[in-house]
Amino acid sequence: MRGVRNIGRRYQKIVREVADILEDRLKLEENITAFNELAAGDEEIKKLGFEEQRMYINYLNELDNDLLEIILDNLGRDKCRNVVFEVTAGVGGSEAMIFAADLFAMYQRYFDRLGYSQESIEINAEAGVGGIRYASVLVSGERVFEILRHEGGVHRVQRIPSTEKNGRIHTSTAAVAVLPQLTDIEITIKDNDLKIETKKATGAGGQHVNTTDSAVRITHIPTGIVVEAQTDRSQIRNRKIAMMKLRAKIYEQQLSEQKAETGSMRKKQKGLSMRNEKIRTYNYSQDRITDHRIADGTLHNLKGFMATGERLEELQGKLQRQLQLKILQEAIERWK
Repeated sequence: MRGVRNIGRRYQKIVREVADILEDRLKLEENITAFNELAAGDEEIKKLGFEEQRMYINYLNELDNDLLEIILDNLGRDKCRNVVFEVTAGVGGSEAMIFAADLFAMYQRYFDRLGYSQESIEINAEAGVGGIRYASVLVSGERVFEILRHEGGVHRVQRIPSTEKNGRIHTSTAAVAVLPQLTDIEITIKDNDLKIETKKATGAGGQHVNTTDSAVRITHIPTGIVVEAQTDRSQIRNRKIAMMKLRAKIYEQQLSEQKAETGSMRKKQKGLSMRNEKIRTYNYSQDRITDHRIADGTLHNLKGFMATGERLEELQGKLQRQLQLKILQEAIERWK
């Protein structure tokens, strides 16, 4: 219940902020309307009040911007606190494995920077190369999926490998997958979603069999799941047993759905790890990082980017804002 109350307080605060801005906006619109009516037949008043009207309009624009910021800041939020973070070497042979190791080390430093805890799950290193074929780690922290989800996809590197003798630039890839960890599933069953029937118990069981309506059959209408219980002489007890069975079956169904969704997410993010599937390019010869999903996604100082993660945080902020704008645009389209 504490979590529910916290969520309630957060949304109450948002509603109050929006209500205050809308109230101020309404007053400003009333002032502008009153001024326009007053100045409609008097050029002198119109000239004298020009600066005041412009002040009203500027303030109105500021309120609109504040309102948009509040709405955007609360779109695309995700409270998931645990993700499995995977890095897999793609095309490019040994250089791809070296890049995967560099990428994984960068992310581990970044997790530390964000204050996230990390627990190694699996590391498949390539002996003699200094790279990895695959690595996965459980990362935990506040809004971890919301922040890291933008990293899922194919990362491309363009550089001269340490193993290259002729100084040629190679292009290799590594795939990153960010998978929300399966959390405790909360089963909520509404009374009006249930069809409850009683009947006489059948089979062995003594004198009560076929004499009282103690057996219970429950149908969960949204899922179509049906359970029965008749092991006890008490209808109340059988109903409790049936509800326990129903909860277990709904849990199993939701767990299977989550596993299927996680598998689909991994496949979508990793793709075929081909060079043309890249979401971001790390170009060492030009000292440049380019995220191909946003217009202003080019940064410089690649060495610093890989070392500290400070600029990665900046890049993710841009990606998050783009996601929020996309959600808002889709919502506006639905409202039309």
